[in-house]
Amino acid sequence: MAEFTTRRFDAFNPTLLGLFGSILMFFGSFGGGAIRHRGGALEALGLEFLSYGHGAGFSNITLWVGTALLLFAWFLTGRLVARGSLRSTDLLRIITIWVLPLVFAAPIMSRDIYSYLMQGALLRDGFDPYTQGASANPGPLLYEVSHDWRNTTTPYGPLHLWLGKIITSLFPGSIAAEIALFKLASVAGFAAIAWSVPRIATILGADPAYALWIGVANPVMVFHLIGGMHNEAIMVGCVSLGLLAVLRGHFYPGVAIIAIGMSLKATAAIALPFAVWIVVSQQPAAKRWTTFIRTAVLGALITIGILALVTWLSGASWGWIAALTGNTKVINPLALPSLITGAIASVGGLVIEPFPYNAVLAVVRSLSMVGMLIGLVFTWWHFRKTPSDAIRGTAAAYTVAFVFNAVTLPWYYASVLSLVGTFRSPRWLRGLSIGASIVVAMAFTGSGNHQLYNPVWMVLLLIVAWWMTSHILKLERDTTARRLEPCA
Repeated sequence: MAEFTTRRFDAFNPTLLGLFGSILMFFGSFGGGAIRHRGGALEALGLEFLSYGHGAGFSNITLWVGTALLLFAWFLTGRLVARGSLRSTDLLRIITIWVLPLVFAAPIMSRDIYSYLMQGALLRDGFDPYTQGASANPGPLLYEVSHDWRNTTTPYGPLHLWLGKIITSLFPGSIAAEIALFKLASVAGFAAIAWSVPRIATILGADPAYALWIGVANPVMVFHLIGGMHNEAIMVGCVSLGLLAVLRGHFYPGVAIIAIGMSLKATAAIALPFAVWIVVSQQPAAKRWTTFIRTAVLGALITIGILALVTWLSGASWGWIAALTGNTKVINPLALPSLITGAIASVGGLVIEPFPYNAVLAVVRSLSMVGMLIGLVFTWWHFRKTPSDAIRGTAAAYTVAFVFNAVTLPWYYASVLSLVGTFRSPRWLRGLSIGASIVVAMAFTGSGNHQLYNPVWMVLLLIVAWWMTSHILKLERDTTARRLEPCA
């Protein structure tokens, strides 16, 4: 039976299957993605009917089939990686082929790109995005910003605003051109991740092909960094380049690159303490304390200098520091506080009517922040002995931050996925990374809504994820066993 299943899967060409899925996503994105409320490609072509009614249904199905095919192609590629049949150069070629159609697609799985552009336009027009929301500057972009965020200030750094300011200044009023430019910036960040990840894996003695498969070709990365154009693409790209530079012995340039990423999104800062450990761990025991003091102090000064320079050049205020608290509007079970509160509410709601959900959530979130702080300190101290430990610690710290955070969205995990394949990992971690990627990748619709509270869909998705993960891990085990067999 197993041999029959293997032969059946071998009949598929994952590169072409993924390309076909990506092409379907391209066509479906214009009617089933995070489309514009006014204007857009379909209106310009006289095909608006594909964005509403039965036409929208057709577009959504096309987009969904495309995402499913690309996920299946990723699974098939994972089988080849598990058998040792693909090199990192093969993976880079496959990734390029899969991503290319999405470079020209409309935004999918999130409307955040419109908020990004709106925030840049606010800075361009003399507003302070750290104290004023999108509604302060009415115009064509305001109609595209999600209602939830029209009165919300930006949680991002000055580089984010500067990038948005430049793009909206180059093509004021042309939303399509502005989206295209931001897509190019996202592709550049994605390319930086793809370039850095296999090199980090090689330095740490891991499999660069697996690192690319789990950390770059991963549907979560492709869907949300290329399709959704989230600024994680640039931030994670900077962190990846910076960590690679530090591993190669260039600590100060590496810290500067990570600081640039931090000026876009503050979560890049989580990697900085581990960059210090990379340097310290390579010193003789007698020099480690002085090396720690020197690198920590100089690294902090470089970071502060970069942040000050970018803030000044962008014309933004220092209000981004106060904005680091982020938003608390989003509630989904990807964040542990929301998951726990939901479980409490499902029981408590039977005896308390109405159940004080928001009050309970506020308490759980406060406790979760304490847990996050403890977890970050623990990971920073525990993963300090070797460069490989430091990269493990970076991935672990990001996981702690996102699990315990008040709000967590799927693209946040790009920081974890980009690193989780760069070091030798136990079987359980590989299984968790693969299975969670499958679930998260298929839990969001093209428009950005999620299915996390749809029990039927999530149960089916968990079953599929378990089966795919088990299949790949079994192939890994069988391949390793064959390699260890003595020659006859």
